[in-house]
Amino acid sequence: MHRGQIPQEWLARLRVLCLELPAAYEEAAWAGTRWMIGKRNFAHAVMIQDGWPPAYARAAGSPGPLAVVTFRVPLAAGGSMRFRQRPYFKPPWWPDIAGIALDADTDWDRVSMHVTASYRLLAPKALLR
Repeated sequence: MHRGQIPQEWLARLRVLCLELPAAYEEAAWAGTRWMIGKRNFAHAVMIQDGWPPAYARAAGSPGPLAVVTFRVPLAAGGSMRFRQRPYFKPPWWPDIAGIALDADTDWDRVSMHVTASYRLLAPKALLR
């Protein structure tokens, strides 16, 4: 089983987006890299390759290679068709998670918007002031 890595350029962009948020930190996840606020994961980057990790490959509809980022969304938005059309995908494991595939044409402003909104859903209210 080969475990791919997110291209360093994209990982660096995600780090800038995530770590500029108050009290956010990065850690290695069971697969890929995730960004946390407290004990809550607000963004998770994974490289799907050769069908691994299988849950991500199924959710994104691709055996890879494909770089993806998952993030939290409001429950009301989780069921929206927006998150069921490329470049988005809707993982089944939590109702408030959506994902986006990264590629050479990725709109990084859009990724920033999703990551920031995800952080805002999970961050303590005192940090949001």
